[in-house]
Amino acid sequence: MNLLVTGGAGFIGSNLIHHIIDQPSIQVLVNLDCLTYAGHPENLTAVAQNPKYQFEQVDLRDKQAVADIVRRYGITHVMHLAAESHVDRSITGPGDFIQTNIVGTFNLLEACRGLWNENLEGKRFLHVSTDEVYGSLGETGLFTETTPYAPNSPYSASKASSDFLVRAYHHTYGLPVVTTNCSNNYGPYQFPEKLIPVLIQNIIARKALPVYGDGLNVRDWLYVRDHAEALWTVINQGTLGETYNVGGHNEWANIHIVHLICDLMDELAPQLGGDSRKLIAFVKDRAGHDRRYAIDASKIQRELGWVPSHTFETGIRETILWYLNNQAWVQQVTRKK
Repeated sequence: MNLLVTGGAGFIGSNLIHHIIDQPSIQVLVNLDCLTYAGHPENLTAVAQNPKYQFEQVDLRDKQAVADIVRRYGITHVMHLAAESHVDRSITGPGDFIQTNIVGTFNLLEACRGLWNENLEGKRFLHVSTDEVYGSLGETGLFTETTPYAPNSPYSASKASSDFLVRAYHHTYGLPVVTTNCSNNYGPYQFPEKLIPVLIQNIIARKALPVYGDGLNVRDWLYVRDHAEALWTVINQGTLGETYNVGGHNEWANIHIVHLICDLMDELAPQLGGDSRKLIAFVKDRAGHDRRYAIDASKIQRELGWVPSHTFETGIRETILWYLNNQAWVQQVTRKK
């Protein structure tokens, strides 16, 4: 396996590389990342000297550069995670999402099609997507792999478009693809703009904890290291042309997450003064804010045997401890914001 991981210096990508770098089937692991504000070589210090590991600072929007990397390393497998992913940023600046998530995916598909051509034996292209492409759920029900797409933000619309491109390349050109749609990830190395690391950092700084609307928006939370195991399972065992939903079986309303993190921070870092719930501040709801996401992950369990290893309670405790013990990393990456 000559493996290309796109976006490997980001949150999920770096956790994935840590998880799989020592797999004996991998001959070379190429990390392609253009190092936006959310990509940090610091995430990969522990693997940087591994003889299998190669880093290439390339932008997916550069079609020729992407094709050159795929050809130079003789890539046989792709795990495509690179994407603009922050919904708030997609509302204020949607153009980057269109270019990276749609055009970038097209460039990567073309590069693989050009190299693999008629010799598709043993090749795999794993496209990593999101549950947000399905839109918003009511109070009941779950997203399945056959739920119609109904994206509600520029971010989710750009990811839906990339999903359709990947599907089209399988049906039109026979490209050996498989797609995953995951729920909200959390864990180590997440850039402090998403809910959980923002809460942790604001509690440390004794700053207000912003909660959109009434705080009752529900998400299904997946510990990033469980996600990494799911992706490795899918690229090795998934049926070509299929989609697998990856979820943590952890539905939580935002306000309940805030309460839990406040209480755990008070327990694990009592020197901060305690009573962190008093920092909660409700703010105006986000435009196009989906009410509820929840994943039915029974297909990947039934067909491939994957189930998450962490409950939200165990994963969030590990996550908080990681951030408390890695404040130097937080300071380093936020300086580049």
